[in-house]
Amino acid sequence: MSQQRQNVSGESLGQPSPWEKVVGYSRAVRVGNVVQVAGTTATIGGQVVGVGDPYTQTKVALEIVAQALAAAGASLEQVVRTRLYVTDISQWQEIGRAHGEVFGEIRPAASMVQVAALIDPQHLVEIEAEAVLT
Repeated sequence: MSQQRQNVSGESLGQPSPWEKVVGYSRAVRVGNVVQVAGTTATIGGQVVGVGDPYTQTKVALEIVAQALAAAGASLEQVVRTRLYVTDISQWQEIGRAHGEVFGEIRPAASMVQVAALIDPQHLVEIEAEAVLT
């Protein structure tokens, strides 16, 4: 028996992404008790928030992740894995501090990886999350 799929768009969250329709992805997808949140940046209304500030960009991206999880019936407490893609690993402490403020008690498995670039040159961090509903 197949499980029902629920797609959550950024538009449905009031956070439309200029890239979702072009690239063909959803902000989050839930199948059964698993929710996958797509790479999320600090972009609101097509504008990058916290330009030059990795801490603020991480916090804003995580707020959007939380909204996507909620729309799929999940919460931050159910996150089991995060992936942080950063353009400058030397900023790991600011990014890590913001991540820790959200996940310090939850403590999902996490990776932080430096990448050459993100879709907008002003993006400093992009975050993916996986949640399992129990």
